[in-house]
Amino acid sequence: MALNLTVKVHPVVLFQIVDAYERRNADSHRVIGTLLGTLDKGVVEVTNCFCVPHKEHADQVEAELNYAMDVYELNRRVNASENIVGWWATGNEVTNHSSVIHEYYSRECREPVHVTLDTSLAGARMGLRAYVCVALGVPRGKQGCMFTPVDVGLTYYEPEVVGLQLCRKTMAAGGRSRQVQPMVDLAQVAEAASNISSLLEKVLEYIEEVLAERALPNDAVGRELLELVSALPDMVAKSFADAFSAGVKDLLMVVTLAQLIKTQLQLNEKLTLLTSQ
Repeated sequence: MALNLTVKVHPVVLFQIVDAYERRNADSHRVIGTLLGTLDKGVVEVTNCFCVPHKEHADQVEAELNYAMDVYELNRRVNASENIVGWWATGNEVTNHSSVIHEYYSRECREPVHVTLDTSLAGARMGLRAYVCVALGVPRGKQGCMFTPVDVGLTYYEPEVVGLQLCRKTMAAGGRSRQVQPMVDLAQVAEAASNISSLLEKVLEYIEEVLAERALPNDAVGRELLELVSALPDMVAKSFADAFSAGVKDLLMVVTLAQLIKTQLQLNEKLTLLTSQ
């Protein structure tokens, strides 16, 4: 078992685990399931998951493995690139039954990972951990295994960022929740431009403070700013304004066409309903 694996988990996986935990049976204290994703060059990217019904007793574990395989086969029809990469469980620790469950997943995939999500919010946060199972023992002797932690982090696609930002807006002052509605495309562009403007103001303020020797310079921040400036295209202001204007016009055209298609579909649905009566 390679110990240099890195696990990258998408936010949708965390939401699915929390949803499965909230929908658990009243007598279930822990929920487990299968992790789906890809393994490439030592990086396990977890993009999907599903819950596997099970019961844990003092000396054994009962899991509906046929159900798990049926769900996996159905998922393969939708997304053939997602394979079994391990399994997940709620809680903040590895239990005595974890080795038995891990043994099953060792037959389903090579080098499965075990991810735990602390849904009890111990320490006022939802702890995320990942493990691999390392074989222990002596040759021709008694064998065992040990769960060893590996690096784990979050990764996301651009659409997931939009969803996370929308979820963050539901948090009001004092820890209360509020209802929000998704913004239209132009409102998102305006909000993104406003956020970039405020971030640029903070960067300029920091640079002025460092140049005036009122703040200590940070080498890491300096390197990041240098990479940011180097990544900018070398073009005059007028060319940039023309390119930005053309991009906005293209976006407006796409939004207009989308609205026209939506209107036509709604009209066709109503006409079909009237003619069928």
